[in-house]
Amino acid sequence: MTRYGGPVNPKERRAARHQPPNPDADPRPRRRKTLITVELVIDTALQVVATEGYEALTMRRLAAALDTGPASLYAHVVNKADLDELLMGRLCAELVLPEPDPAAWREQIRGVCAQIRDQYLRYPGISRAALALAPTDLEIVRVSEGMLAILLAGGIAPQAAAWATDALFLYVAAYCLEASIRQQRSTDDDTAWVVDRAEVIRRFTALPAETFPHTSRHAVELTAGEGHDRFDFTVGLMIDGLAHRG
Repeated sequence: MTRYGGPVNPKERRAARHQPPNPDADPRPRRRKTLITVELVIDTALQVVATEGYEALTMRRLAAALDTGPASLYAHVVNKADLDELLMGRLCAELVLPEPDPAAWREQIRGVCAQIRDQYLRYPGISRAALALAPTDLEIVRVSEGMLAILLAGGIAPQAAAWATDALFLYVAAYCLEASIRQQRSTDDDTAWVVDRAEVIRRFTALPAETFPHTSRHAVELTAGEGHDRFDFTVGLMIDGLAHRG
């Protein structure tokens, strides 16, 4: 285990250290002015994501940003999956978890979900790294523990609370991923119409009413919502459903 809870695979690191030299590389040795650390790797990776998006983050791109070779990264990060977990751990470390309050558990769980959402949206596409992640990083587990504690304090049964925590994490990640994809597409003039509400309403209302009576009639409602209205609605719906289960 590393200090961040990620896996250590000596075979992978050894293989990386024994990669043959690049014949096109400058033979003159270079000395780095800054020592590479795990913290620097994470900082640099987040900078790449913030400016270029998560899809641009590869081990080669990260190595270039650090002015080093990809193989040298494996002294600090096992692989891309390990890097993803470290990034999620850093974002989770910045979240503030409230002391569980049975009287305010709904507001508290909404607040934590909103914090996670805002963290993800700062780094376009990074929530993709959270999907299908088997968390071992202690900061990620800390957030999961905090959410579970809030739900249990609200009287939610342990099994329902456990699955609800997972479902909320998944929804927040999916919401933010969709938002980042939509934002990326909207920057392209050729596809701006895809996310234009007026265009979607026009298309829906133009549908044959005999085949799509509800879609054509409720086009405005189907496309409604400003800011995080849909997010707030869905999280609230999930929480209200839990309250009724007990």
